[in-house]
Amino acid sequence: METDADKIFLEYVVKALVDNPNDIKIDRTVDEMGVLISLTVNPADMGKIIGRMGNTAKAIRTLLRIIGMKNNARVNLKINEPEGGMRPEQHSPGHMSSAPSSLKTVDQAMEDLKGI
Repeated sequence: METDADKIFLEYVVKALVDNPNDIKIDRTVDEMGVLISLTVNPADMGKIIGRMGNTAKAIRTLLRIIGMKNNARVNLKINEPEGGMRPEQHSPGHMSSAPSSLKTVDQAMEDLKGI
């Protein structure tokens, strides 16, 4: 099996998941810690790669580790965040976040539905 089978596999899977396959960038580095694969995708495709609750990313990482084990290598995947990307869970501890003004209350949403 080729030494970069993990990179080939990752490219195949990611291209199948995203809307912008030409924007995929994969860098593979090897050091004493093992193999590090860095993945960059179009910011619009981040959600497809991460998946709900991070499940898609976890599954991809698990499969890459299995491929690595077949080749006696420790494989890690780093998914690069887009420039200016924000994670919603990065609130300061103890900070109560208020709902953004763009969100409607339940009563407002119900009024909108009555008009349909």
